[in-house]
Amino acid sequence: MKPFEYFAPQSLDEAISIFDNANEVGDTRGLIGGSDLIDQVRNGRREPDKVVNLKGIPETNRLEWIEGDGLHLGSAVSCSLTAAFPKIKERYYGLYQACGLVGSVQIQNRASVAGNVCNSTPSADTVPSLLSYNAKALLVSSKGERIVELNNFFTGPGRNIMEANEFLVEIILPDLGENTYSRYQRFIPRNEMDIAVVGVGSFVKLDNQNKCISSGISLASVGPTPINAKDAEDFLIDKEFTKENIEEASKLAPNSATPISDVRGTAEYRKKLIKVLTSRTLSECLEDSL
Repeated sequence: MKPFEYFAPQSLDEAISIFDNANEVGDTRGLIGGSDLIDQVRNGRREPDKVVNLKGIPETNRLEWIEGDGLHLGSAVSCSLTAAFPKIKERYYGLYQACGLVGSVQIQNRASVAGNVCNSTPSADTVPSLLSYNAKALLVSSKGERIVELNNFFTGPGRNIMEANEFLVEIILPDLGENTYSRYQRFIPRNEMDIAVVGVGSFVKLDNQNKCISSGISLASVGPTPINAKDAEDFLIDKEFTKENIEEASKLAPNSATPISDVRGTAEYRKKLIKVLTSRTLSECLEDSL
């Protein structure tokens, strides 16, 4: 393992200064949960010159619900703490499910949702639900703050739009309102502790006549980045949320996918899984709405 300098700032200003100065001379990585980064450094897949522990900054530990605004989820908040927050299970059930699937219980106590986002792997379990909710990320640097939609955040396997001197402070989940339902499911070869062959996060918002007025269906492990199943999302809008329309939407869900064949499954198999998991997640939303 290559030696690196370690920093533990206690404020945003201190962290901004470290990132600004450090990136003049080499690769700087923010440490949030560390469950991905530490493993990557040990195995030589990443060789940072600086590691900046962001967990001591108050803003990265924020976990707050604001009515009419939404949920502010600090980048250092673990998956376990996220799932335990009452509003997560009440308003964002798909994310609640996904947090319970990240590695083992020990990993969930360490890893964070934001770390899952920053690692930017196509198979990340928490990301599809975030995309389906149209969540955003607050990024900070010496240039100031910027808020970006997570739908525009990922650029490739392990890559995203963050600049070298930026770090993620919090994820913002919008207040979805009433009559909203979401689910996440994945398929893995083993019972636990495995990478998703396919993952699907689905979200719907219904009016009083059971008509779908908003939808989000996002896919993991079927492209170079997590993606939205746009055709399926569009199909559901302004239609009654029924079993028949769910099946039609499920048939359209693979249209956006560009899966590869590898040791975990063929491209054809992954496309079939997209249909199955989209149908299952939407069907659970339907059951919840009745």
